[in-house]
Amino acid sequence: MAAVAGPEEPEPEPGGSFRRYLARLGALRPQPGAERPDGGRRTELHLLFDQLISESCGPAPAAGPSPQDVCALLAQACQLVHLDQEHLVSKVCQLIHHSLNRFQVMVDEQNLNFLLSYCISALKQCSSWTHVEILQALAALVYNNGPKCQKYLPDLLGKTGLLVQFSDAAQPDVELRRAAVRSMANLCLSVPGQPYLDEPYRNVCFQTFLSVLQSSKASDVDDITFCMLLQNALKGIQSLLNGGKMKLMQTDQIGALLAVLKKCMFHGLPGLSIEMPAALYPAPLPQYDKRSPVKQEQSETATLKQTGNRRKKSKGKQKKGEFGEEGREDLADAGNESSLGADMLKLHLGDVQNSRCSAPRSRVSDIAYVPAGKDHLSSHCASWKRISSSESEYSDAEGGMQSKMRSYQANVRQGALACFLSAIKSIEKRVLYGYWSAFVPDAPGIGSPQSVSLMTIALKDPSPKTRACALQVLSAILEGSKQFLSVAEDANDHKRAFTPFSVTIASSIRELHRCLLLALVAESSSQTLTQIVKCLANLVSNAPYSRLKPGLLTRVWNQIKPYVCHKDVNVRVSSLTLLGAIVSVQAPLPEVQLLLQQPSSSGLNNSGSTTPHRFNSEQWRKALRSEGEPPDNPAGCTSSEPCWLLRLCVSIIVLPREDSCSDSDANFPSFSSVYEPCPLRLEALQVLALLVKGYFSMAQSYFIELGEVACRCMEEMDPSIQLHGAKLLEELGTGVLQQYKPDSAVAPDQRVPVSMVVTFWTMMLNGPLPGTLQNSPHATLQTSACDALSSILPEAFGSLQNDQQVLCVTLLLGLNHSENPLVKAAAARALGVYILFSCLRQDVMFVADTANAILNSLHDKSPNVRAKAAWSLGNLTDTLIINMETMGQSFQEEFSDLLLLKMLRSATEASKDRDKVKSNAVRALGNVLHFLQPYHIGNPRFREAIEESLQALISTVQSEATMKVRWNACYALGNVFKNPALPLGEAPWTTQAYSALSSVVKSCKNFKVRIKSAMALSIPSKRECYGSTEQFCQIWSALVVALQKSEDTEDFLEFKYSASLRTQICQALLHLLSLAKSADLPVIWETITENGGAIKSYVLQYLKSGAEENEGGMRTDLCERERVLKGAIEHLGGIEKQLEGKARVRVSVYLEDVLASHASAAELTEA
Repeated sequence: MAAVAGPEEPEPEPGGSFRRYLARLGALRPQPGAERPDGGRRTELHLLFDQLISESCGPAPAAGPSPQDVCALLAQACQLVHLDQEHLVSKVCQLIHHSLNRFQVMVDEQNLNFLLSYCISALKQCSSWTHVEILQALAALVYNNGPKCQKYLPDLLGKTGLLVQFSDAAQPDVELRRAAVRSMANLCLSVPGQPYLDEPYRNVCFQTFLSVLQSSKASDVDDITFCMLLQNALKGIQSLLNGGKMKLMQTDQIGALLAVLKKCMFHGLPGLSIEMPAALYPAPLPQYDKRSPVKQEQSETATLKQTGNRRKKSKGKQKKGEFGEEGREDLADAGNESSLGADMLKLHLGDVQNSRCSAPRSRVSDIAYVPAGKDHLSSHCASWKRISSSESEYSDAEGGMQSKMRSYQANVRQGALACFLSAIKSIEKRVLYGYWSAFVPDAPGIGSPQSVSLMTIALKDPSPKTRACALQVLSAILEGSKQFLSVAEDANDHKRAFTPFSVTIASSIRELHRCLLLALVAESSSQTLTQIVKCLANLVSNAPYSRLKPGLLTRVWNQIKPYVCHKDVNVRVSSLTLLGAIVSVQAPLPEVQLLLQQPSSSGLNNSGSTTPHRFNSEQWRKALRSEGEPPDNPAGCTSSEPCWLLRLCVSIIVLPREDSCSDSDANFPSFSSVYEPCPLRLEALQVLALLVKGYFSMAQSYFIELGEVACRCMEEMDPSIQLHGAKLLEELGTGVLQQYKPDSAVAPDQRVPVSMVVTFWTMMLNGPLPGTLQNSPHATLQTSACDALSSILPEAFGSLQNDQQVLCVTLLLGLNHSENPLVKAAAARALGVYILFSCLRQDVMFVADTANAILNSLHDKSPNVRAKAAWSLGNLTDTLIINMETMGQSFQEEFSDLLLLKMLRSATEASKDRDKVKSNAVRALGNVLHFLQPYHIGNPRFREAIEESLQALISTVQSEATMKVRWNACYALGNVFKNPALPLGEAPWTTQAYSALSSVVKSCKNFKVRIKSAMALSIPSKRECYGSTEQFCQIWSALVVALQKSEDTEDFLEFKYSASLRTQICQALLHLLSLAKSADLPVIWETITENGGAIKSYVLQYLKSGAEENEGGMRTDLCERERVLKGAIEHLGGIEKQLEGKARVRVSVYLEDVLASHASAAELTEA
């Protein structure tokens, strides 16, 4: 024992003192024959444990002991303490608790088994006064060790389990209950890759946590202890939900949880006292919160005495041992954070006008609408005042306790909100939105108070962290809410006897805008401000503005403008994100178009919370021009004053920064500290791209300048800036392409002139684009550059210099051999675009090179590459057909037979691939089979490939593939039928093809597939192509059945195609009648005899619809339909005349009757 009593020399190595304690514990083990008196040994253990506990609670050492040493010491300490020595048991449990928490040690499985067994035995045998310390040790042991504790779960969580007993609502000792709940919560923590709690145990824990949260505070329990109990229960539920194993499905379970979460969200919130029901239920209208006005007024008066301003407070150090048992739990300093600044929030408009900064509040009318001057939220807003220390009714000690209590209450609110965030991920969105009215504000009715919601916290809570949490939850609810909110409508002011659900949701959307804009102008914490703006962006992205009265986006637009120059870079970034949401939502919106046309001078007003920014005159343009020359913009592409948002984004991207870095900027290293921080520039680039995409007609005024911005970005060193520069380039190219589409509504004189597009792409190809395309270390950048190059206008490409055209083609053909699948897929797609260019498609060598490149990609191991290659192969074969029709036999003879055979075989193989590849592979097959000439078909090398490809098409039509694949296969067979060189009607595959199409036209669930099959059946131009009489009649009968079933569908979405289907079937029937021969007539007549009435009504409808669809002088289609009917009558009349009395068929008479009925109906209509 001399070693124990002697002086201790400090050891330099880490954990040396722990090893000495370990040695001292070893020396205390009873030795055989030399046992020490029990009293002295016990005294030494007390001293040793006191020293160890003191060290575990003291300042953290530079290097702590190893986990092995800590585990060995704790195990040896427990071995020395018998369970009847309760004071020592208490101390050893304190030692376990403090050591594991202090040194962040995860106990190994062997020691865990021993220590857990020890603690469980101690709980069973020791007196109740030791149980709190034992449970604290147990909580530390099971933390992140749940999967290793499986065999102890019956003792802990079984029907009579220790934790279940101690956490019961009947447990009088609240500290004991809290310790048990904390242990249970730690058991619920999930470990990735490890088995989770079985469902029965999960349910036990969930119900325990729920009952804790539903319980009320007893009068003899202090507020802080109760707050800690609630926190532990909230963390337990959050762990259950985060484990991903627990999905909330049952309505009563969801309703009970949401009720307690709503209750805890407002726990201790000054000026608010609510009583929640035991459960919430899905309801379309706001759910009543039981709040007595008298009680509320009293609580608000009391709040005045307790709460001051949301003033900044310094964080006080936690006293050693005071509430330190929470261990690893994060005790957020919710009450001690930076806050609202000079004046606390009052929700009266006068207060809004006179608050933090004048600029954001300069347009009060844009912030909120308040009916009849009534303040919507005034019913639960305290009149906040600063209270100096001399005015306070509390002593310094009492004030400290009040501050601590408010901090713990804020922690409960934050815990409830964090738990709600996890619950949102565990509840199906369609179920969650049933509770929308319980958490999202709605404009109150006349004379009724507004129900409390998440916005109540965002506007009233004194803790900026809690406000930010509430906004995060609201953002999560709004995310993905587009479909739910799409029902909203308030554009009409019709008075109704009731309020429709659509109007209720619209009212809620408007109230959200109002409250979030109030929060925006009142907030001073940068972190919370960022969350407000993000929440607004989520709201804007999902709200159906086209169905709402205009004005909402104008308010948001005007209020967010000053924040793009805020001193905090995160606020600036999120403000740009919001502006991006405005220009991308349901674009183009007339309201946003007006906002974009506002003069730049109406843009920015600096305030105390912002940093000055330079947006004067033409500086942003000068930064882009070379040698100070203005760009040569033709008429229609100039603007007297640039769009404010466009100028802002360009300035952020290309102009050097003038102001000094703010604190938050330090987190974002910028390019040589010359430009704005990288996240800000990236967001500005994304907003520019969205602006170009949604409002190209406005952005085209700055077409060349925006091209220069893209160039500048692609010349930088930062790959992310280069990437978004390439994306901006792609949007500019796509905008021009949209203008030049055949169905474009843009007048030719309003389009970007081709000459300017040529200048634009010349600048790109002489600039950084070729280098970007060859930047192999950055595959994503190469991919975006490929996509950008494919967005070139075909007319402009044809006007480029020859060497630039060759450069584009060479780059794409080279990238098609990239080892990176993203780059290869983008190159294959770009080649598929280029093959349709009129200046390239007639070049046989280019077509051949492209075909070889595409076929190479079609065999790639990446499904995405194969899908893009199949699409390009479809385009390539479209080109073959166009060239065949325009250039004639010369092109067909020049094109390589070997390459054609290779294309046929590759497309046949691809038709067996996955659906995304298959849909275009069958399209390509149809084109190639259409392109084949008689000498190809007679070539023995082609014969087998042709047969295989035809069988592939037939089997695809009959398959269970996606509908897109099947209708492409039907269309492909129709293409095949157009080739007169194929032995249609003679070869065995003809019967199979007609049988497949006849089956599909009658029974396919998808009407578009039926339409394509009917179209294919009407393509053969000669009677011989339909084969035998039996086959012809089978096709006829199938089409008649299909016509009668044209309104039969289980999917109501298909009804919109039923008219098109009937039109196509009627065309096919008339086509068959105009080709029929005498042997076919008996079956046709028999069908007419049985179904003549139905057929007549559908044919009359077909003729009538032709007239309706072509009003306004466009009668060609009607004339064509009548001409086909008359042609069929004439053809059949001739055959029947030849038959004379041999057969009693009068099909021509039947058709004449149909035509006569149509003519008389038309006359009545005209009369």
